[in-house]
Amino acid sequence: MRILIATGIYPPQIGGPATYSKLLYDELPKRGISVEVASFGEFLSYPWGLRHVLYFFSILTNATDADIVYAQDPVSVGLPALLASQIRGKKFVVKIVGDYAWEQGKQRFSVTESLDEFSLHYMRYPWQVKIMKKIEKYVADGAKRIITPSEYLKSIISNWGVDTEKISVIYNGFHMIEMKKTPSAIKKSLVLRGGVIVSVGRLVPWKGMVSLIESFSALHATIADSTLVIVGDGPERERLEGRVAELGLSDSVLFTGQLDQVRAFEYVKAADVFALNTSYEGFSHQLLETMALGTTIVTTGVGGNRELIKDGENGLIVDVDDVQGMTHALVRILSDKKYADTLSRRAKRDVNVFTDEIMLSKLEQELKTL
Repeated sequence: MRILIATGIYPPQIGGPATYSKLLYDELPKRGISVEVASFGEFLSYPWGLRHVLYFFSILTNATDADIVYAQDPVSVGLPALLASQIRGKKFVVKIVGDYAWEQGKQRFSVTESLDEFSLHYMRYPWQVKIMKKIEKYVADGAKRIITPSEYLKSIISNWGVDTEKISVIYNGFHMIEMKKTPSAIKKSLVLRGGVIVSVGRLVPWKGMVSLIESFSALHATIADSTLVIVGDGPERERLEGRVAELGLSDSVLFTGQLDQVRAFEYVKAADVFALNTSYEGFSHQLLETMALGTTIVTTGVGGNRELIKDGENGLIVDVDDVQGMTHALVRILSDKKYADTLSRRAKRDVNVFTDEIMLSKLEQELKTL
């Protein structure tokens, strides 16, 4: 069997699709599946529109000897990959890890609804969002199989009107970089003091950083020896820094900007608690990594989060933007180390089911039974 992986990015570029595609390129041949890769990233230097046309012809050429074309998103990569597959008469599979139309709508076109609500409607949105929704639906309908990393995302895709029988949930696997330093040693090297709360993510509205800062402000009034570290960058950064200054917390809140993976892991491992106040997560790789690092988690019960975190068992769950609830949960973790250690120990145990080996075995089965 031969597959062509159509991906938005590929090493040396960094990001989830790049890591996943490289893993398949390295490991699937060991299972009797030969792999070629067509990366959209090779065409990003060309003007918008032209890059998509060139990428389409790249897929069309590379798909000649493939049995399956496996696209890693339903829009920029998915549409040209589907069209090329149809022309070549190849089976088409797409992996969907989120809703691109909703994300763009939130950032650029004043969409205010939750993803759950957005996935059920069409007519109420600007024409640009409608086009993106139509492309997602067209690509999903054209796929022989849809791979998605959580039961939650399966429900979202089914809300588009897609046949659920062709949607398969395969949880992402991962492997951790070994970190031998203790949390206290890392905390010292990073010059962090007191109770340390870390949050990691792109600084966009649905990550809930404003409310997290508000929660930290309330916590800081009770536990003065505390620090909030926000790892990541994005369009909300200036607004967030302004709010921190207004609250008089500039000496207690650290914005690191974008960090490489190892450095980001150091901040997470050094933390006493990891807080993710998100209103949208398809399936959070960040939570998996934090569970493996042994840092206690407080997060929201949205999306695929409840498929990882069980409230009071291996972490704490709060409502989205519940400032008081988040504050209470953070104070509890910082004030009760024994309880925090129990939660993190169980999380570290539970993360063992999310391995690359399990993911690859399930994907192999899906591909070979098409």
